[in-house]
Amino acid sequence: QVQLVESGGGSVQPGGSLRLSCAGSGFTLDNYAIGWFRQAPGKEREGVSCIRISTSDGTTYYANSVKGRFTINRDNAKNTVYLQMNSLKFEDAAVYYCTKIARTWCGATWLTAGQYDSWGQGTQVTVSS
Repeated sequence: QVQLVESGGGSVQPGGSLRLSCAGSGFTLDNYAIGWFRQAPGKEREGVSCIRISTSDGTTYYANSVKGRFTINRDNAKNTVYLQMNSLKFEDAAVYYCTKIARTWCGATWLTAGQYDSWGQGTQVTVSS
C-alpha cells in the first residue's frame, strides 16, 4: 500500500526555519517525482515545490513565493524527501502535504494538484509572533 507521511511541522516566529519530511512506504520514492503543496484556511491548495528522480539532473521547481527561501531534496537511503523552509513569513502558514506523481519528472504542469496520485495527511505549519 502506497503511503506518504509528513512530519516536521510546528510553530515558529517570522524569520524562523523548519524542515519538513515526507517518508514513503509501499513504493520506492526515487522512482517518482515528489511534490509539496500547501493549503491555508479558506484558500485553494497550491504547489510549493517539486523534485524529479535523482538519476536525472536533480531538477527542482519552486513556486515564486518561496524561491530563495525553501529547498527540496531527497535522501534515497531513507526513502524520504525533505523541504527545508527558511525565512518563514506569516503567509507561509498552512497545512503542508507531500504528494507523488506517476512519472519521474515534474514538468511544466507540476503546479496542478490533479497531476498527483497519492497524498499524505499533511503537517501543520504555523507562523506567529
